[in-house]
Amino acid sequence: MKTIIEPFKIKSVEPIKFTTPAEREEILKKAGYNVFMIPAEDVIIDLLTDSGTSAMSASQWAGIMNGDEAYAGSRSFFKFENAVKKITGHKFIIPTHQGRAAEKILFSIVGGKGKYIPNNTHFDTTRANVEFTGAEAVDFLNEIGKHPEVKADFKGNMDAEKLENFIKKVGARNIPLVMITVTNNSGGGQPVSMQNIRDVRSVCDKYGLPLFLDACRFAENAYFIKLREQGYQNKSVLEIAREMFSYADGATMSAKKDALVNIGGFLSMNDEALATKCRNLLIVTEGFPTYGGLAGRDLEAVAQGLEEVLDENYLQYRIKSVEYLANKMTSAGIPIIEPPGGHAVYIDAKRFLPHIPPEEYPGQAIVCEIFRVGGVRGVEIGSVMFGKYDENGKLIPPPMELVRLAIPRRVYTQSHIDYVAEVLIETYKNREKLRGFKITYEAPMLRHFTCRFEPL
Repeated sequence: MKTIIEPFKIKSVEPIKFTTPAEREEILKKAGYNVFMIPAEDVIIDLLTDSGTSAMSASQWAGIMNGDEAYAGSRSFFKFENAVKKITGHKFIIPTHQGRAAEKILFSIVGGKGKYIPNNTHFDTTRANVEFTGAEAVDFLNEIGKHPEVKADFKGNMDAEKLENFIKKVGARNIPLVMITVTNNSGGGQPVSMQNIRDVRSVCDKYGLPLFLDACRFAENAYFIKLREQGYQNKSVLEIAREMFSYADGATMSAKKDALVNIGGFLSMNDEALATKCRNLLIVTEGFPTYGGLAGRDLEAVAQGLEEVLDENYLQYRIKSVEYLANKMTSAGIPIIEPPGGHAVYIDAKRFLPHIPPEEYPGQAIVCEIFRVGGVRGVEIGSVMFGKYDENGKLIPPPMELVRLAIPRRVYTQSHIDYVAEVLIETYKNREKLRGFKITYEAPMLRHFTCRFEPL
């Protein structure tokens, strides 16, 4: 059959509150035109993030009831540990309450002034946790990944040649580890090929550097490899994932993505000395090593989610549902990063609003307008999220100005996505009327969460 149906039935529903454009205009003003500050009940379709917004399965809810809440040595921890080891093959598994907690622990130990952490592209919290220690987060996205309009299979790849040149320039002693984000969130949710992971591993081996994966969306990445990379068509997603992790010395993961849960994460590695340091810091900041800031019931849900996410029927539906929205948008002429990634569709704000320069935040203009038009909440990934200032206070924009429409897992139906497409098409038709914004308040780090704007 041509129609890809949802591989699940709906057992529980949550009502949606409907609002008018006039009401949404007032909501925007009250929120300082920052959609992070809008109460969730005032959002009709929420595509702000796919992190922690999944619908859990009946088996996961059963696990919630079965959770062992023992402080130390909980049986739920051992179930969780076995599930993570089955996929990663790593020796030491450290639970955390979410991915940024794993990042905070890891980079607090290996980071510091004068250190550099290379990545294909750091996402916001990863970059913040690196730079909070005084280290510098550097990106080596391959050139094709910087061109939204160009179609290619693995636009999330790291440029291994630039990585090696950088290692020669700053010295391997100043690079505690190299990281690859799979899929590449900041770069459009684009996958990384197995060959690229091997190439980066070879560079790391040449200079004696550990390789870590930011593995939030490892299953989606593995499924793209199965679909697009020669030699993997007949392998299971689990086999592909195991090979991906086999090239890595460790990983951080927000389980709020591909483990299909609302809270949770982990840090995994093979280095016992580093694991000991991480566990010691975990005890100070998160909790005992067998719960790491999570309830036993949450550990149960993560373990079950890691099994469910490897179901290829689910992954086919997941990738196709994102592609469905992307096709509707491109058919209407809306410029996006092509091909669409695994968890979101990314609007190319530069081509959508060529009359608004980066210093007036074109992505933010789109985000506000789609909320005003239809109550759809997305997120800007451009000069608001990643822009920096030079010594004269002038904005240094990132390479791309994007708007991410992240689709929560197992939450919305096809009719919801059709509605989103209608809102986007209506906004695009009236794009010449849109104007930019100026920032009236910003925090020194991760400003996009709390900053406030005024329309120009």
